[in-house]
Amino acid sequence: MNPDLDRFSSRRSTVYSNRGVVATSQPLASQAGIATLRDGGNAFDAAVATAAALNVVEPTSTGLGGDVFALYKTADGDVGAMRASGAAPTGATIEAVTEAVSAGETGRDPADVQMPFVGPHTVTVPGTARGWEATAERFGRKSLATLLQPAIRYATDGYPVSEVVSSQWQHGEDLFETAHAREAFLCDGESPVTGQVVTLPRLGESLRQIAENGADTVYEGEIAEAIAAEVQQQGGFMTVEDLAAFEVEWPEPVSSTYNGAEIYELPPHNQGLIALEALNIAENLEAGEYDYDSAERVHYFAEATKLAFHDGHHYITDPQFESHPPLGTKDWARQRAETVGTAANHDVSFGVPDANAEDADTVLLTTADDEGNVVSYINSRFAGFGSGLVAGDTGIALQNRGSSFSLDSAHPNSIAPGKRPFHTLIPGIARLAENDWAGFGVMGGFMQPQGHVQVLSNVIDYGMPLQRALDEPRWRYRESGELILEPHFDDDVAARLGRKGHEVRTASVTQFGGAQIARDVDGVLSGATEPRKDGTAQGFWLYPTGVRTLSLRSRKLLSWHGRVTEVSVGTIIGCAEMSLW
Repeated sequence: MNPDLDRFSSRRSTVYSNRGVVATSQPLASQAGIATLRDGGNAFDAAVATAAALNVVEPTSTGLGGDVFALYKTADGDVGAMRASGAAPTGATIEAVTEAVSAGETGRDPADVQMPFVGPHTVTVPGTARGWEATAERFGRKSLATLLQPAIRYATDGYPVSEVVSSQWQHGEDLFETAHAREAFLCDGESPVTGQVVTLPRLGESLRQIAENGADTVYEGEIAEAIAAEVQQQGGFMTVEDLAAFEVEWPEPVSSTYNGAEIYELPPHNQGLIALEALNIAENLEAGEYDYDSAERVHYFAEATKLAFHDGHHYITDPQFESHPPLGTKDWARQRAETVGTAANHDVSFGVPDANAEDADTVLLTTADDEGNVVSYINSRFAGFGSGLVAGDTGIALQNRGSSFSLDSAHPNSIAPGKRPFHTLIPGIARLAENDWAGFGVMGGFMQPQGHVQVLSNVIDYGMPLQRALDEPRWRYRESGELILEPHFDDDVAARLGRKGHEVRTASVTQFGGAQIARDVDGVLSGATEPRKDGTAQGFWLYPTGVRTLSLRSRKLLSWHGRVTEVSVGTIIGCAEMSLW
């Protein structure tokens, strides 16, 4: 039975911990991260182990065939970014792609051809494997081989499919056309039902190869050959040389302040500047000063977001190909804020028509540890299972991120060899106060910067606990110009927004993203997870070595260094680690 995704009424609390916290969209993946922390790993190790596990237990949103990004604050206080995002193949010129696509559409005038949403021409070089490896090598304590073990076990031994993932899996029935794609991810041609135990042995074998031989096998070895062969057999241009040339980047984050907090985002070619510009404009409009339940609050935040989308989606592209104006600055925001309510603000459209990115989905996870590391980690194939191509017998579904390119040479995001497409993925880091850091993010295509604005405002302007900040109903500005609201808004808010000139409608909660957050306040760790997803936030706690008095209301079983021990009220135990069984 499919879940009712328009209902999420179960009560959740913010999770608190003293040693580590992991928040993600699938409980089994959270367990992989917590197990890594318990085994001596840090927040970076936990991020990689969790991302790899999600590759298996939530294969509908992420995988080795996609890209991965990170924003982080290290134990030393440094804020940095990791970008593992691949480019278009060297043969992917506008002319070549146009000719190839039009050849597959009999009678289609090449002048009318647009970039497809799926298929071989949408596949860009996947960055995930080298991104995981680079994260572990630069910041982790454990080898990539060790961090991949939970994912390998899930893939080979099996796991029960959770509710939201089961619902998302259904689109694979129509998307996958080749035999090896359907065999890799479907069960007798059908998607698994909720609770069904699934194994992904082909994917498990690829993960095992990476564990043994390193990420290079994806870019220069057998898996690379399988990826290139698959794309070429389907009419695309990917080569092993394209894959081998890929390198991970460590760009400087972009940042701005919002009502006293410092917000860090990824620079172009990602849409982080959209979030910063929207926050800066909203600050100018004093959007966060209005009552939380008022239409005015939604109105001014939405107006700020409209302007930021219009600017960001017009200018943001691969910076190696084209520069952009200072979208994230206070001066730019002041000028743009002055246009709200004027004729110039009447028709604020998205600047990337037919970008095919509005409703993409992905996974984002956050981790924190007791050393002071805070990590926001995002991993995606772009839209669900991606392009529809699975690389031979590898079980690796390839992303369709290239569908965000344009075949118009005048467009800032026109396709070109070695060019990276406009990227929606934006993990976030915020310094909310002295010794108060949060890793956060909101998944879901163009919902991502809008989600950043709303979650941050909930915490900064309205002082909400983390879980409530994620639970509150959201709004969303659409490419169509509509302002959509979740069903949980009061009816009079929608009516008043309509009187302010917005075209308003109510939409399913599936359109409002999936957020995760982890926070470190003076060493007290906390986390929250998206109620619109399957996930959990889990904490890892550890008593300091010494004598502790356990105040228990009744006799309980405790797990202590792998042994099950029965204790009574008032029992005094000297121990290093305990957790309730």
